[in-house]
Amino acid sequence: MEHITLLLGIVIITALVFDFTNGFHDTANAMATTISTGALKPKTAVAMSAVLNLVGAFMSVEVAKTISKGLINEEGIQPEVIFAALVGAILWNLVTWLVGLPSSSSHALMGGLIGAAVASAGIGAVNGSVVVTKVLIPAVAAPIVAGVAAMLAARLTYKLGGKVGERTSTKGYRAGQIASAGLVSLAHGTNDAQKTMGIITLALVAGGALESGANPPVWVIVSAGLAIALGTSLGGWRIIRTMGSGLTDLQPQQGFAAQTSAASVILASSSLGFSLSTTHACSGAVMGAGLGRKGGVVRWSTATRMFIAWGLTLPAAALVASGAELVMRTGDVGVAAVAVFLVASCFAIWVISRRQVVDHHNVNEVEPAAVEEPGVVTTAMAAVTVPPTVAAAGTTAAVTDEDLKATIPAAAPTPAAPAAAV
Repeated sequence: MEHITLLLGIVIITALVFDFTNGFHDTANAMATTISTGALKPKTAVAMSAVLNLVGAFMSVEVAKTISKGLINEEGIQPEVIFAALVGAILWNLVTWLVGLPSSSSHALMGGLIGAAVASAGIGAVNGSVVVTKVLIPAVAAPIVAGVAAMLAARLTYKLGGKVGERTSTKGYRAGQIASAGLVSLAHGTNDAQKTMGIITLALVAGGALESGANPPVWVIVSAGLAIALGTSLGGWRIIRTMGSGLTDLQPQQGFAAQTSAASVILASSSLGFSLSTTHACSGAVMGAGLGRKGGVVRWSTATRMFIAWGLTLPAAALVASGAELVMRTGDVGVAAVAVFLVASCFAIWVISRRQVVDHHNVNEVEPAAVEEPGVVTTAMAAVTVPPTVAAAGTTAAVTDEDLKATIPAAAPTPAAPAAAV
């Protein structure tokens, strides 16, 4: 019993560490567009997000129930399985943060849980119907729904805003962005903080500290909320840079449309108990808003890298978690080895990240690799000089001094008269 109690404590601490990484990994979901458009200063935006994530953690426990009761069968699951799942999820979070790719912390956790459960008790330990209906289908639907909604919302905001001055419109939408960013942070707390609540509750059930089917205790809710808020307060600047300016260039109108659409999708999924990826919803909304402005573009090279990371999240976390579970079967030595490996890997990733620091000072600087080369059509159009526009008969065209200078050739210089002979 002492061994189980000690292991259970390690699992709970590791779960809170995952919650912490989830916080700074997903700060970009709420605040990337607000920071990139200048609606809020970076540090102010991050502090606001941290507070609202904490508040959101107390609003619901539906997603926590999905994790603790529905995803895998509780019978026969030991605390070692939960620990292995968290190892896979934490390492995937840190690797994708290091390269600045928005990936799903939720899917990393669920992938780790599925991989560890299969390695421990076989494929029958996983509830396949729950995985399909509450994980895989929302994973595909969320970015599409949020993206289409954000694109339509962006077009609507530009249409409505065209009747007022640009300065007034920009100021108003920046204020709206702050409100919508707060809503996304609140929604993130209601969805992502609950995943850690669910995993801790599952560990307590597996360790015999709670009865099967129990809801998360109050201390679990409080600790999970504080952990994700603390992680959010650190920023996660690498992913903020990618989502804020690496995917597309956003104006305040687009930022408002993206955040409002993403928040609506996340809050709806939380109320239904879907373990939705807030990263998928927010990234899809950013791309949709980018296409919602006339002339707006999406940097598809960055988006493709992000899509690849999304596809790898579940299997990569599952693979690491299953390997950790197999190592821990050797007993206390195996558990200690996995713990040392996790700590060493986290430290190594942090050391590598210090080689090129991204923080609130340079978060809005776009890396050269993020700027795509112009295509063939764009290059050809740029090479063609457009002739001056000729006014139609019966109309007048305003011609400026600069137009005249550009179209009328300068007079040839007059040769100097020969000097008179003395």
